[in-house]
Amino acid sequence: MYFVNLILGRKRNGKLKKEKDFLSKLSESTGGIKMRTLSKEELQEILEKHKKWLTGKDGGERADLRGTDLSWANLREADLRGTDLSWANLRRADLRRADLRGTDLRGTDLRGTDLSWANLRRADLRRADLRGADLREAYLRGADLREADLNFPIACPESGSFIGYKKARKYIIKLKILENAKRSSATSRKCRCDKAEVVAIENMDGTVVGVDSVRSNRDSSFIYRIGEIVSVDNFDDNRWNECTAGIHFFITRDEAVNYNM
Repeated sequence: MYFVNLILGRKRNGKLKKEKDFLSKLSESTGGIKMRTLSKEELQEILEKHKKWLTGKDGGERADLRGTDLSWANLREADLRGTDLSWANLRRADLRRADLRGTDLRGTDLRGTDLSWANLRRADLRRADLRGADLREAYLRGADLREADLNFPIACPESGSFIGYKKARKYIIKLKILENAKRSSATSRKCRCDKAEVVAIENMDGTVVGVDSVRSNRDSSFIYRIGEIVSVDNFDDNRWNECTAGIHFFITRDEAVNYNM
């Protein structure tokens, strides 16, 4: 059974030719390899050799799982750094907190996959199908998402002005994100913008503070002063880079209060 058969025969509404063209390209991309299945024992052996490869031990071998059916597999917290998982079927697999740094996931079926808290730094996700994947708190800095099928809405309003909250020092800063401000979020509830007006500075419990300015935790020269507009010139437009240049904030006050810096 060929791997391309993962894509079922959806031949209605004039889609046949488009699918044939896609399947042809897919077959070329995978070198015509067939979908393979592994027993639990075989998969474990491959992962053990991969672990040795990562640590430079004898008998180690990089995991080659190209075109493998791993749907529903339990790979929670697995160390899969550098693994070749291109064109594999990982649909609804459990990859919570998995280490996928530098992993080849080109064209991989990740529909409904649990990738929450997974580390996907510098992973190759070109043409991967991520529809319905759980990406909460997944780390995607440097990941290649070109042509990936990904529908993950940002956590803040995409237009207009609105109120946000951030924690700085021992205070909560109430911000008005300006109408023309750039804004984004990655895979968590934390957002970023390039400019905002400082509306108020409050204690954690919401009571009034007897100060009118607070220095940033990250940069002591960056000061939030009530009534003034703060801005950053080097705002990172790549939304998947979460811990990067920008004014970080949350939509709700409780999220800011409970955020562990």
